[in-house]
Amino acid sequence: MESKWLEDFISLAETRSFSRSAELRHVTQPAFSRRIQSLEAWLAIDLIDRTSYPTRLTAAGEVFYEQAVEMLGQINNTRALLRGKRPTAQTTIDFAVPHTLSLTYMPKWLSSLESGFGAINTRLIALNVHDAVMTIVEGGCDLLLCYHHPRQPVQLDSSRYDMLTMGKETLRPYARCDRNGKPDYVFPGSSKNPLPFLSYTSNAYLGRMVELMMSDVKRPLHLEKHYETDMSESLKMMALEGHGVAFLPESSVIRETRNRQLARADGPAGDWEVEMEIRLYRERPTAQRVGKALVARLWEYLVEMDAARTARLKGATQAAKAAAAKAGKGA
Repeated sequence: MESKWLEDFISLAETRSFSRSAELRHVTQPAFSRRIQSLEAWLAIDLIDRTSYPTRLTAAGEVFYEQAVEMLGQINNTRALLRGKRPTAQTTIDFAVPHTLSLTYMPKWLSSLESGFGAINTRLIALNVHDAVMTIVEGGCDLLLCYHHPRQPVQLDSSRYDMLTMGKETLRPYARCDRNGKPDYVFPGSSKNPLPFLSYTSNAYLGRMVELMMSDVKRPLHLEKHYETDMSESLKMMALEGHGVAFLPESSVIRETRNRQLARADGPAGDWEVEMEIRLYRERPTAQRVGKALVARLWEYLVEMDAARTARLKGATQAAKAAAAKAGKGA
């Protein structure tokens, strides 16, 4: 039995909806149903009453729900206990980070951080966005670094978690350059000649962002899916080989655009792009869960840096307004 089966079943027991639980668990509904069936096969008993609608548990399912919650809690508590027993546990900061940010944002941010805060030992857990969020919820990391967009939010309880906005990331389409530095493919394509599209899988966070962006665009896009993965780095490599156009985070293609290996496929207007925040979360310390002293010191440092940055921006804005007002009076 896999622990994710327990998580799936608990979600289904609470939502009473296969489609809603599949969405919350970031898997397709057929895949989610197979995992519930695998759990039932392992237990050799039906947990879901499939003769009724809406979804409801069998008597055995009601009993198992209470046991599943307890078992999952024990698993998470045991993991937290063992993490605390690691020789370097109190002197190492554990980060849960989506794959893309672990390759693009994280290395440069750590270099900048250590130049001001000092050297720190880090342990990086690279996951998809959903699993990264679940890692901090389940106590599997100290800090979570992830994307956020109002229409695809990271829904962490603000009374339990502190948050800092670290920066922004733009997602837009790129394609391989020709000898003149022009992209091989340019949006929007045509019905007769659709563009070969390198796509994210439907359960990928960036894939969902692409879907939201496309739903907002008034001009039709003509794309023909040629490749699908949940890894932006894989899409980038396929685009570099000329296999099609892919939506990629701007930070992941800085070198390739500078070297004229990739170019924007949407033109300078930026009609097909979406901006996301990069956020950092921590669980707020309590008397029961104090947390690591090192994490507390780092968070305090980051809060101070954020306040200083906000003050600089405010000062620059006020100076610009004063200069504009002065120029207006002079005219």
